[in-house]
Amino acid sequence: MSKKVPQIRFNGFTDPWEERKLSDISNVTKLAGFEFTKYVRYQESGKIIALRGLNVKNGKLVLDEVKYIDDSDFSKLNRSKLYKNDILLTYVGTVGELAIVPENDKYYLAPNVARIRLQDHVNSIFVCQMMNDSNFYNRIISPLIATSSQPALSMENVRKFQLLMPDYQEQEKIGSFFKQLDDTIALHQRKLDLLKEQKKGYWQKMFPKNGAKVPELRFAGFADDWEERKLNENVENIGTGRSSFKAGLDYSEQTPYEVLGSTSVISYSDSFDHSGNFVLTARVGANAGNLYKHSGNVKISDNTVYIQSKNLEFIFYLLTKYDLKKLAFGTGQPLIKASELKNLKLFFPKKFGEQQKIGSFFKQLDETIALHQRKLDLLKEQKKGFLQKMFV
Repeated sequence: MSKKVPQIRFNGFTDPWEERKLSDISNVTKLAGFEFTKYVRYQESGKIIALRGLNVKNGKLVLDEVKYIDDSDFSKLNRSKLYKNDILLTYVGTVGELAIVPENDKYYLAPNVARIRLQDHVNSIFVCQMMNDSNFYNRIISPLIATSSQPALSMENVRKFQLLMPDYQEQEKIGSFFKQLDDTIALHQRKLDLLKEQKKGYWQKMFPKNGAKVPELRFAGFADDWEERKLNENVENIGTGRSSFKAGLDYSEQTPYEVLGSTSVISYSDSFDHSGNFVLTARVGANAGNLYKHSGNVKISDNTVYIQSKNLEFIFYLLTKYDLKKLAFGTGQPLIKASELKNLKLFFPKKFGEQQKIGSFFKQLDETIALHQRKLDLLKEQKKGFLQKMFV
């Protein structure tokens, strides 16, 4: 056997990793369908959870949708009982999802999920991180999947998984490192989710609800009723982009302006271009009504409606709350016309200063959300890099 070591190792470890079959270091099993259906009673509340395939995702348990089995005949379900550090593996449908059981006396195994119970001196976090890596999936799991009707793994093939293993102390070091990294990622994810929920709450309270003329939450110094006006009366310009594409021209060599709303060319050479800040919405197709902001020199295709305003941020969040998809008509290719947008009636603060404060508030909130998203994405990329270099 050739010596195999990872690129990055903790100090003090130099021995080569050894290849082991999963069956050599664990007990792998699943339930026959009748074992579960005969003795189990699902219910919507309780304490004992049956873990199904939908509860196993990206290396962790997802318990948004669970079934309880407190009134079942547990004397007939000994093989189904799960213990702390058991590893779960989905083997039908979405194959290869993993999670670690976090505690005793709370979970039982449902059909379509395999249970991997490791021997002593095998670290569950280490094994789960290794098997949850895309490299392991492509190299080990994918070639063993049968695809006659739907993707599936037999327990025989699961037991054949080849794992490269260091000694137990190195497993523990690596497992502890990735647990800390996963905890940090989960913390940033919770912060991001909380910020998004806070934005949703502010969104609901800082714009008037249907039938109301004032929002629930306002900045100090503003008390006037909001006024219903046409959108065209509260912005500088609403229009449709235009195109002058000519057959036979290599548009990639023309004026290198970005073309907004066009998927067919990179740029085009006519003189019609815009500079400034815009709210834009797709005019035609499945994306009609989707909003995005842009700043700079651009060309806007005839598939896009643009809006220019002195208070662009407020307009953007107001329109996002309204849901412009309501203006789209047509079945094959939904269409939004600039004229429809111009005549759209919405409630606006009487004072321009209130619009500015609301727009600025949500812009700052979005920037904070984007910052947390970048941090989270960076952590995930770092983890991906460590997985590649800390496993063989």
